[in-house]
Amino acid sequence: MVKFSKQFEGQLVPEWKEAFVDYWQLKKDLKKIHLLHSNSNPTKHSRHNSLSGNFLSSLKEFSLFGHQHKDHEAIHVHKKLASSASKGDMYETELLEQFEDSDAAKEFFSCLDLQLNKVNQFFKTKEKEFLDRGDCLKKQMEILVELKSAFKKQRDKATNSSQESTEEASIDCTISYEEDSVKDRREQEQIQDNSSGELEKNEVLESPRAEEMGEMGKSMMMKREDSKLTTLSGRVFNCQGKNLRINIPLTTPSRTFSAISYLVWGDLASQSSKKCNSEGSKLHINKTKLHHAEKMIKGAFIELYKGLGYLKTYRNLNMLAFIKILKKFDKVTGKQVLPIYLKVVESSYFNSSDKVMNLADEVEDLFIKHFAEEDRRKARKYLKPHQHTESHSVTFFIGLFTGCFIALFVGYVIIAHITGMYRRQPDTVYMETVYPVLRQVALNLPFMFTLMFLHFFLYGCDIFLWRKARINYSFIFELGPTKELKYRDVFLICTTSMTAVVGVMFIHLSLHTKGHSYSQVQVIPGLLLLSFLLLFVCPFNIFYRSSRFRFLCVIRNIVLSPLYKVVMLDFFMADQLCSQVPMLRNLEYVACYYLTGSYKNQDYGYCMRAKHFRDLAYAVSFLPYYWRAMQCARRWFDEGQTSHLVNLGKYVSAMLAAGAKVAYEKERSVGWLCLVVVISSAATIYQLYWDFVKDWGLLQMNSKNPWLRNELMLRQKFIYYFSMGLNLILRLAWLQTVLHSNFEHVDYRVTGLFLASLEVIRRGQWNFYRLENEHLNNAGKFRAVKTVPLPFHEVDEED
Repeated sequence: MVKFSKQFEGQLVPEWKEAFVDYWQLKKDLKKIHLLHSNSNPTKHSRHNSLSGNFLSSLKEFSLFGHQHKDHEAIHVHKKLASSASKGDMYETELLEQFEDSDAAKEFFSCLDLQLNKVNQFFKTKEKEFLDRGDCLKKQMEILVELKSAFKKQRDKATNSSQESTEEASIDCTISYEEDSVKDRREQEQIQDNSSGELEKNEVLESPRAEEMGEMGKSMMMKREDSKLTTLSGRVFNCQGKNLRINIPLTTPSRTFSAISYLVWGDLASQSSKKCNSEGSKLHINKTKLHHAEKMIKGAFIELYKGLGYLKTYRNLNMLAFIKILKKFDKVTGKQVLPIYLKVVESSYFNSSDKVMNLADEVEDLFIKHFAEEDRRKARKYLKPHQHTESHSVTFFIGLFTGCFIALFVGYVIIAHITGMYRRQPDTVYMETVYPVLRQVALNLPFMFTLMFLHFFLYGCDIFLWRKARINYSFIFELGPTKELKYRDVFLICTTSMTAVVGVMFIHLSLHTKGHSYSQVQVIPGLLLLSFLLLFVCPFNIFYRSSRFRFLCVIRNIVLSPLYKVVMLDFFMADQLCSQVPMLRNLEYVACYYLTGSYKNQDYGYCMRAKHFRDLAYAVSFLPYYWRAMQCARRWFDEGQTSHLVNLGKYVSAMLAAGAKVAYEKERSVGWLCLVVVISSAATIYQLYWDFVKDWGLLQMNSKNPWLRNELMLRQKFIYYFSMGLNLILRLAWLQTVLHSNFEHVDYRVTGLFLASLEVIRRGQWNFYRLENEHLNNAGKFRAVKTVPLPFHEVDEED
């Protein structure tokens, strides 16, 4: 049977952990009472227990004929009003009977009262937050229904009039060019700031204290007011007798270009608006805008329902925790405290309020009516999605393919050792033709697939550790509960893929040693790569289609930076690509090798000699850093925080280091070597600072944990110090790739793969602490659900 403490920790909302009952502290206080009981005189204690037991039993018998037992209550809980209305009622327990360990008992009940007051206050705060959000969503829904009704009437009117038009039907609404009041703008910016904190998961993490966040939010609002980062859709218009503002986030390139054009022509538009009549100009709200608004409101309903579910869990778990700890107290002390204190808990606000239940039912009814076509089962798929159950077959196939991989790997190593394939032989055709296509380490794993699947394997390890440490990575990455990959799924993909890769390499090497046709043998690695690419873009619902398509969308967002709005998953994946530059360069060479037909005539050096392909390889080295820099620029454009510009400088320094390396490779002189060392060292120091301070949140000066931070997810502090030292060493290992360090009697490409693997390992370690810091940042603000920005904002007439 699982202990309640483990069950309690496993079911609580991770971001609200500090707001739950501190069950472990109450157990510590109860243990003190138990130790005092056990240290007392055993005979006296047993005699006292027997006498008290007889007395209690007789008292219980006597209580059957009356209520005299009420006069012998052990405690009395006083209910008093708090200093402020927001805190609600406060409870304080008075001991009526003399406990053998009165000081420990007073300490226990003092802690118990503190936990009860904390739970009530947090529940009341969150309840008010969700109720306000629910009221706002109801108004949004009314506006949407009204606009959809007007759009339908406009479309029917156009159909009846039989006017031929190629333009999409739209609602003509009057635009008011008057400047928004400061109050409205601040309200809108506050909504957007909250949404950016939830949807984008700010990369530069600040202190979790509310005061600092308030100051930061105010400064951000003022900066964003000065920069006038508003769009055409954010301007005030009048429709159906209401002054409204439609605010559609700039998540696509078309909306981004609209925002840029508005910034360019904003002054001209404001000047021309003064010459307009009182009616102003027309704004067309077409079906596309209504669809986006409906999608935003739908997502807000889903997140609200999820938050209400978390609040129900918060109530039930805390109620169960109070019952369990009171039962333990009665068992240790022999007093009848549970019925007395439990009545107070049951009548307290967090357990007696039914507003959350009513709002949840109302949200479910609205969702069924407007988004599920009156189909309750369809609505449940969105509001209460079923968790993906882990199958034992996945574990079986992981073991099966692991065994196959080891067997094929051992066979490949034996054949390669016998033929002497990896000795330093400059004239060896295999090393110069096959090796660039499927570069191999000393253990004979293909270069490109080794780095890719090593990175993926480390991601699976990160998922396992995140789950073990109760880090809510699904919420941070905004992954659907039914579509996210579990760590077993990741391991299955890695073992299956590497088994196929090593199997093909085994066949390739066997055919090569037997003297088969060169052009036919060289087709095999190309077919393997083509098979992986076709499987990756396969449109059929096989092999984790939702995860594959989500990955393709993320890659699209990265490649088209800064046109797409940057969220946490986008810049997290872009950081992964920065550690995969060797793999990208190898992929570019493979594409050149097969597309130019070099594999047919054994011209393995063509892609190295051709200037345009060589320049393209250099460009590939810059692309990941360029994409990441553009993401930082876009986040600065959206949020106005100068910290994103500082982060942009980190990737610019990496590009300068890569450029110095390219120049050194073309002209190997002492001057260029010194420049490479200086620039690469400066970039490494820059990156180390950002890793430790910004991304990991460590090296805090006034932390109770020296050189770390106050809150740590791992209990052993030495792990953090070890990880910091290892990150430093692996960063320097990355610096060695710039200097082209080699080992004796080992091919330089094997050395390059070894050092590139170290960078991948460093990134896998970085991933864990990056999300740990992000999780703690969310937990510091009790953010467990996304605050979805809403499309419609009503403006007062006087504004």
